[in-house]
Amino acid sequence: MNTSTSYNVSPFTSAVVSSMRRLYPESLADKSFDNTGFLVQAPFLPARPRNRNSVLLTVDLTRAVADEAIENGASVVVAYHPIIFRGLKSITTDDTQQLSMTLLLAHGISVYCPHTAVDTVPDGMADWLCDIVTGKTDVPEDHAYTATYSSSVPSETEVTTTDEDDDANEDSDAAQSHASTKPTSPSAADHDDPFTSTDTPKPNKKLRLFRPHSHRTYSKPTYPRPTEDFQPAVLPHSRSVITPSPRGALDEANRFVASDTDIYHPNNTGAGRLIEFAEPQPLTVLITRIAHAIGLPKGFAIAVPQGKTLEEIAIASVATCPGSGGSVVRGCRADLVFTGELSHHEALAVTERGGCVISLFHTNSERGYLWTVMREKLENEVRDEWARVRSEEGAKIGLDGEIKEMLQDESVEVVVSERDRDPYGIVVLEETAVEGVRIGSGSSG
Repeated sequence: MNTSTSYNVSPFTSAVVSSMRRLYPESLADKSFDNTGFLVQAPFLPARPRNRNSVLLTVDLTRAVADEAIENGASVVVAYHPIIFRGLKSITTDDTQQLSMTLLLAHGISVYCPHTAVDTVPDGMADWLCDIVTGKTDVPEDHAYTATYSSSVPSETEVTTTDEDDDANEDSDAAQSHASTKPTSPSAADHDDPFTSTDTPKPNKKLRLFRPHSHRTYSKPTYPRPTEDFQPAVLPHSRSVITPSPRGALDEANRFVASDTDIYHPNNTGAGRLIEFAEPQPLTVLITRIAHAIGLPKGFAIAVPQGKTLEEIAIASVATCPGSGGSVVRGCRADLVFTGELSHHEALAVTERGGCVISLFHTNSERGYLWTVMREKLENEVRDEWARVRSEEGAKIGLDGEIKEMLQDESVEVVVSERDRDPYGIVVLEETAVEGVRIGSGSSG
């Protein structure tokens, strides 16, 4: 029998999957609802052109991300959110997600989805959200993947219009030509004030009652990366797990990684984290830290108790959960809930008891982790695993030429998608009759 047929997937793909399972054991995922693991397996076909030893990280596997993987010749897409969540009765090109899967398979690209396994582990996504507000001592030295937006990101998504444009729009569709476009960049301006611009235009004299003033800036769906020049001091604090992983899951994960000592414990592994500061911290300071950690967007949602101002609020405790955190933080009465999204009633329940909420949009509470933690961690793990595979498999006799060629390639690359994005952006009304509150950058602590 041909030796190459013993590989269901390419040796490099197997090395990537093994590495992901060691870093984020599948037993730690919440199997009550989640669908994690090696979900799309592209068979290794020696007759087809060989893919590069490259891994593409993304939160959502959209058609744009699938095209990116194909264009770059990746072998594996690690998609944080599962591309398959429920059972399939057919696979057709009518469904956008299924189309992406079929295109990837046609180009020999596999998909691994870790989701809640990434949330729960120590130094996982929930801990990363904690590190944003508390500061982190071991800041990565390599900032090559931070603070700039790719030129492949469309610039047409930020549009500024004037009242003259609006007046013309009312009379003729030809006024479309008056709109101007410009790119957005988190490093394009002075960031002393992360939420306001120093060049806000003077109010237009043609403002009309009950009409939104029309200098509008659309903050395109964001691609969060931390700013590279902001490294705040570490705030003294304690940290605990809100909902520890089940004992059986912890034991299985520890058996799988086969370490001399157990890595996963109830006090460091599970859903959500609770931070308790040694001294209460000004909310404005935490806002500034969060803003820098996600690349200084045009803004994000914050809920505070009625009658309170941002400047007078001090935070003694913070609950963190990536994505939709409502079910995780519900019983945790922290001063601040820091998550991707809460429902209306969940947020109202927090503010009614005197707490605050910061929500970044679902995936903006997740995507920065790929840049700041997962990319480097996975690349190092895959590099070691691929060296081991090349050594062991390369010593075997009777390997096909295609397998030999692959095993001779020592290269390993892990990159973060330039096209992965949250579907939501923010329209900022820079001229409006509604008064806002300007806050400064605060102290880095």
